[in-house]
Amino acid sequence: MAESSASASLSAARALVRTCHPDDTVRTYLERGWWESETIPAVFRRRVDAAPDALALTDPDNLTDLTGALPRTLTWHELDEHVLDLAAVLLDNGIRQGATVAVQLPNSIALTATYLALWRLGAVATPMPVSFRRYELSGIVAATAAAAIITAGRFGDRELAAEALSVAAGECRVFAFGPEIPDAAIGLGETVDEAARNRVRDYESGLAVTVNDRVTICWTSGTEAAPKGVPRCHGDWLAVAGGVQDGLGVTPDSVILNPFPMVNMAGFAGSFLPWLLEGGHLVQHQPLDLPVFFGQIAKHRVTHTAMPPALLTMLLHNEELRSRADLSSLRTVGSGGAPLPPPVVRRWQEDLGIAVVNFFGSNEGVSLLGAPADIPDPDLRAQHLPNYAAVGVHWSTRLAARTSVKLVDLVTGETVTELGGRGELRLRGPAVFGGYLPGTATTEPFDDDGYLCSGDVFELCGDGGRYLRFVDRVKEIIIRGGMNIAPAEIEGLLADHPAIADVAIVGYPDAMLGEKCCAFVVPAPDVTITLDDLTAHLRGREVASFKLPERLEVIDILPRNPVGKLLRRELRDRL
Repeated sequence: MAESSASASLSAARALVRTCHPDDTVRTYLERGWWESETIPAVFRRRVDAAPDALALTDPDNLTDLTGALPRTLTWHELDEHVLDLAAVLLDNGIRQGATVAVQLPNSIALTATYLALWRLGAVATPMPVSFRRYELSGIVAATAAAAIITAGRFGDRELAAEALSVAAGECRVFAFGPEIPDAAIGLGETVDEAARNRVRDYESGLAVTVNDRVTICWTSGTEAAPKGVPRCHGDWLAVAGGVQDGLGVTPDSVILNPFPMVNMAGFAGSFLPWLLEGGHLVQHQPLDLPVFFGQIAKHRVTHTAMPPALLTMLLHNEELRSRADLSSLRTVGSGGAPLPPPVVRRWQEDLGIAVVNFFGSNEGVSLLGAPADIPDPDLRAQHLPNYAAVGVHWSTRLAARTSVKLVDLVTGETVTELGGRGELRLRGPAVFGGYLPGTATTEPFDDDGYLCSGDVFELCGDGGRYLRFVDRVKEIIIRGGMNIAPAEIEGLLADHPAIADVAIVGYPDAMLGEKCCAFVVPAPDVTITLDDLTAHLRGREVASFKLPERLEVIDILPRNPVGKLLRRELRDRL
């Protein structure tokens, strides 16, 4: 039976709200201007008021194939109305402030509006990639004590709503979008009456909300172990968004094409939040389908998008593919997750007139980005990020002056100060999360001084140590005969080989040396490659002999998780 907002006590609802940071931390961030008192729903309201009739949001062109629903485009006013309708159905079916709701939807208007509707009610979204199945879904629902699951009737040949109902098992409600919804699920997407809308307005007006209230629980990638829950509040996300927006330069006239699942840092910070801060037109895309992707760029005259490094490289190597893509409207492409080949970044800028922004971030930590304003040289920008700790350097992003950064030698525990020195990146500031969801991690990743231990090894570079160069994940370092080898470093050098479409370096056991390097290579179309080709290429770059791969495995595609991170564990298992 539908519930009215009057049936829930405000004090009981507030008791359910979870915050992310200690009160003194929040007070410090607000006093210093590192956080504003404005929440995400308030930012959304500003955007609607600023340009109600401007185009705001577009579904993927192939949404019908994915879910059976017809793709739409909404203005900011129409999106606001849709959000209000969703919030009304959720409220009338028991979703209240502080409730956690599992969300499993592809990039779409439905996904974007669902987040905004939940946050309007003071509820918490825990996003999941559509590729997650019963095992992952049931674990997240249990870990968060989710009050509901929001999904689609189907995605491709999978019946998502039916899967969600089997996980819910009557313990939580299931809401679903689309034309193929089981009877036991509650339908979303229809217009509601004004009385239902007024119940949302009344409920919302009685909420006590702070910027420290939790809004999401994202999940670590799980490339090597069970995922951990990463709670984030309004202040966290808006601090991240401001820093990224400073580098991307999104404006109300921008058209942003988002190909990364909007479930964690890549999708939220790279597209959704800059769009929310500055306006413009957000075009959704998922899963990556190149003909659809290129078609959307041309159709909508996209100005900003993101591409994985392998796609940037492939487009330059494959002239026939590039000739079918109209990229003339593009001004900026974000990329990251792996070292970018300098010649690729240079050619995108010089040949195509498109600047590549080098992104680095995690669910737990700040986003560092190499923007053209800070690192004009494309060769340098490909593999370097700004060191916010560099003395006397002004960076374009507002996060630079607000974030403390250091490299720590993992053997000595000392801060790295010498050029060429390597250490673990550690961060502290207004875009760093407050700690893992209880019960999902055995330890917290902070040192004694409160810095986030990123688990990533960087090298101090440039005049006065103004740059950081990613070396590899701490746990990925291969130790061959006592010498450390960073797989990402070798992958970055091999990515420039014209016969290589994608590559991964993985360690495998050796009785004498401890470990050796194996190269898993996806060849470029219609070419063959040998181990001698790889070693000759690396020797031509004057790479130390101990770093050379000693085994080659040719593979059709590298295994990656739903957000594109390489699953080295699976490759090691093959060896």
